[in-house]
Amino acid sequence: MSLDNHPSTQEMQATDAAHHLHPFSDTNALNARGARVITKAKGVWLTDSDGNEFLDAMAGLWCVNIGYGRDELAEAAARQMKQLPYYNTFFMTTHPPVVALSAKIAEVTPEGMSRVFYAGSGSEANDTNIRFVRHYWASQGKPEKRVIISRKNAYHGSSMGSASLGGMQAMHAQGGLPIADIHHIDQPYWYGEGGDTDPETFGLERARCLERAIEEIGADKIAAFIGEPVQGAGGVIIPPPSYWPEIQRICREHDILLIADEVICGFGRTGNWFGSETFDIKPDIMTIAKGLTSGYLPMGGSVIRESVAQTFADHGGEFSHGYTYNGHPASAAVSLENIRILQEEDIVGHVRDVTAPHIAKKWAEIGDHPLVGEARMCGMMGAIELTPDKAARAPFKAERGTVGVMCREHCQSAGVVMRAVYDTMVISPPLCITTGEIDELVARIWKVLDQTHAQIKAEGVS
Repeated sequence: MSLDNHPSTQEMQATDAAHHLHPFSDTNALNARGARVITKAKGVWLTDSDGNEFLDAMAGLWCVNIGYGRDELAEAAARQMKQLPYYNTFFMTTHPPVVALSAKIAEVTPEGMSRVFYAGSGSEANDTNIRFVRHYWASQGKPEKRVIISRKNAYHGSSMGSASLGGMQAMHAQGGLPIADIHHIDQPYWYGEGGDTDPETFGLERARCLERAIEEIGADKIAAFIGEPVQGAGGVIIPPPSYWPEIQRICREHDILLIADEVICGFGRTGNWFGSETFDIKPDIMTIAKGLTSGYLPMGGSVIRESVAQTFADHGGEFSHGYTYNGHPASAAVSLENIRILQEEDIVGHVRDVTAPHIAKKWAEIGDHPLVGEARMCGMMGAIELTPDKAARAPFKAERGTVGVMCREHCQSAGVVMRAVYDTMVISPPLCITTGEIDELVARIWKVLDQTHAQIKAEGVS
């Protein structure tokens, strides 16, 4: 079948329903409706099989940072596949693309983050982190330091290990999760859980949940704490300014490794190269993926602080862990070209100085809509809290997520892609979005909110 001359939408939907199992989907419900078929994309725009255009305010799945249709990345992949399509990095072997990429990652990551262990995704990289930190402590004669502390409503991947690190109850309800020695504390979600507490005090209180967990479990049993600088899939939860300094103080005082999951926040998303820079986090390990290749090919990794990596190398012996596609040559070549574009076109600087301030101003105006309790933004990731009562920050009486699904349905007809996290609508547009496209995005979202508000009233939803 030619992908340029594809079958009709109905034919593709039927074939998809017969043979394709989708992630995070109710199979019967999806097949009854028929999947939306995306056929091409350019910049921030998607086109479906019926010719409809959508402004992709989610950058695919938080990942297409430089935008769709950059021929340079396709050409980099083609050149590498013609020269060396694949070789492993096991058995004392390496290859030029992964050598160059490792040096480049050490260049763009925060000072001291100098070693990379590659993976095929953020999920794989976070699985690696579980094994790494446990072996790190065992190699120093402290095998009892095994517990990893994460947060409720965190997302760190979908594999057995990474989904265990995450704190999403719906995921834990399936498949016997979490695995042993993973502990979850409360999240720094001021809008939903802060009550009458001011954000600064709330941030300190939630950070000190870590201290209480340490007192309960024992610092001698805790290997690491993991957190996204901004919780993405959890609803773009931006922690109060007091939160991360206190988390770091606690980790350092109790000799606990700090893992910053930069899978979403990395490579410009927060207006700096990494969310760790935005929040002045000094991690021991950073998880990377998504924006590393702008989603053009799969790749992830764990970036390790030099002092931690050297201690590991000196005492750890052989690390019995790896993946077939560690440092895949084509993915490495695409990553290098992606980072070159980010650097040479100063995309991160443009986000920081031009488009992030512009979208922050326009986003704040959305907060005036009668359906919106809070509109928050960090760089190029934002959230809209839907509520029937702005002053009280109240949830709807209807089943949680009912209004979010309504809003998402109106996005379809308005030609904009937003994601519903229960009754929170989130965005994460490509970093190449222009100020004019931001204005168009906000205009479409305002229309979606008006339509959702009207439906709520018409149907008596409260």
